[in-house]
Amino acid sequence: MNLFEILSQKTLLADGAMGTMLHARGVSFAKCFDELNLTNPAAVADIHREYIEAGAQLIITNTFGANRFKLSKHGLQDQLTEINRAGVELARRAIAASYKNDVLVAGDVGPLGVRIAPYGRVKPEEARAAFAEQIQALADAGVDLIVIETMSDLYEIQEAIKAAKSIVGANGHLPLPVIASVTFTRDDRTLLGDDPMKVARKLKEAGADVIGVNCSGGPSQLLRILKQMKHAVPDGKFWVKPNAGWPEQVGGRIMYPADADYFGDYALSFREAGANIVGGCCGTTPQHISAMKKAFESTPIQTSEVFETSEVSEVDFSDIEQPTQLAQNLAAGKFSICVEMDPPRGLSTHKLLAGASLLHDAGADVINVADSPMARMRMSAWAVCDLVQRKIGVETTLHFPTRGRNLLRVQGDLLAAHAIGLRNIFVVMGDPTSIGDYPEATDNYDLVPSGLVKLIKQGFNMGVDHSGTSIGQPTNFFVGAALNLCPQDMDNEVKNLNRKIKAGADFFLTQPIYRPTDGPNLIEAYEAKQGKLDKPILAGVLPLVSAKHANFLHNEVPGVFIPDEARRKIENAGDTESGVKVGVELAVELIEQIKGWASGVYFMPQFHRYDMVAEIIEAVK
Repeated sequence: MNLFEILSQKTLLADGAMGTMLHARGVSFAKCFDELNLTNPAAVADIHREYIEAGAQLIITNTFGANRFKLSKHGLQDQLTEINRAGVELARRAIAASYKNDVLVAGDVGPLGVRIAPYGRVKPEEARAAFAEQIQALADAGVDLIVIETMSDLYEIQEAIKAAKSIVGANGHLPLPVIASVTFTRDDRTLLGDDPMKVARKLKEAGADVIGVNCSGGPSQLLRILKQMKHAVPDGKFWVKPNAGWPEQVGGRIMYPADADYFGDYALSFREAGANIVGGCCGTTPQHISAMKKAFESTPIQTSEVFETSEVSEVDFSDIEQPTQLAQNLAAGKFSICVEMDPPRGLSTHKLLAGASLLHDAGADVINVADSPMARMRMSAWAVCDLVQRKIGVETTLHFPTRGRNLLRVQGDLLAAHAIGLRNIFVVMGDPTSIGDYPEATDNYDLVPSGLVKLIKQGFNMGVDHSGTSIGQPTNFFVGAALNLCPQDMDNEVKNLNRKIKAGADFFLTQPIYRPTDGPNLIEAYEAKQGKLDKPILAGVLPLVSAKHANFLHNEVPGVFIPDEARRKIENAGDTESGVKVGVELAVELIEQIKGWASGVYFMPQFHRYDMVAEIIEAVK
């Protein structure tokens, strides 16, 4: 019986996570999981066996990353066919050993791990060829169908579908059935900003036989997304494989909160919402699949009593919105990396987005977008944050100056920021217009930074504006404030810091430092007067590029002190490129020295040397 005949009769139960199970057996996330088909086949086969025994009627090969681009990162590209063939053979052997002849084998195809044009350098035809190479290997090995999963880029998944539809299966039929599945962020959009209804329509138009959603968040979110997809393509067939909730880091391990019984309840809701294939993704185990099987077997098709998250477009989910990734990283003690970028002075954003992409690929957690730095006319930081988050898929922090904004504009701008998905806010005074392009421009303000922090944390995040009037729902801003680790007046800086903490500041970004002792000195001064400082500090790092640059900062920028030894090293470097190399070495050395007290770093690239910062990030991650 083929896939379509089965789906016409019942909801098919798929397996759960492969990576989670391999990691639980001691395999590092840095390891190429696909290679285990050759080097540790027993582990892979054993996981397949456990899922079959739990009730899975469809198992997915351990080939998620077995494409040329990803395998090349491990030097395994020449073993692509062998790895994919072995993945299929292991699945087949596990089925044979279980004495069940009704279990299907799906050839697993994941993202290429590179950016596809127009957001990357890989051409569509190159991507299609890479997908075709892997899918041909899977088809030749005898899979029953192809699963293209965990995709976030519609351009990429459409090329994968085209490739799959061009491949002849081992049984001679053209083509194999294709499941195409996309993953979504917390706001129910892909990393590139596409909503579920658009995704469903595009996958249907591209030729997917089954439209899917997987990974993302937990069952609650995916039920909501499934309903939207079903609304967009009423006659479609659908696949749903949620994570076991949003991951959390506990004691150095990645943990998922949703237990097996919870999945069993939601399996019924998925079925009733129109899912034809149901399984689990990251964090799910054979226990989750077993619970789903029991739910299907014990409950006839009817309306279940699971908490449902409403219909397509009439619900407000703000009350269950997750913290930002930056907030989660800092809470978990992860050393976080933020990089500041300036908006362009004109209309073109190509260089900015290319720089943001480079930094994100290197490992930056957050891109900070300055607002009119040095009082120079530039594109709105709001627009730049929105572009970076939608097109690059990396979280941003919006710099929010109080200078030049009256109370009406401040509050309107906060609402606008939240509406376009900005959640991290860095409150600053802002540069005076007298030093910028328009010195005659008005420079008034109604709030100082601590006042704005208070308005956000004790007002907007509680659902009311400055006057106490309801704004309809609470915002969910994560608010940072400025901190000077090298103040001329330590007592005054301690008072300002304490005022910002009382107002509700969640974290602090500092001016650039070059001495690892600057942080402990201020922390000690604060704790001597105010008690323990329990707010995360991200230390400012401004990489030096030349002796001239170092001397300028040391002599002309207030609050910047560069040790003699550091200036001597960069002076001895000679030419510019050698100076950049020394600047990288000094920054890496400094970061390693401050990890004891800093929760992360806040890079301020000079002269748009994003490549320099990317090199530093890769060295300290």
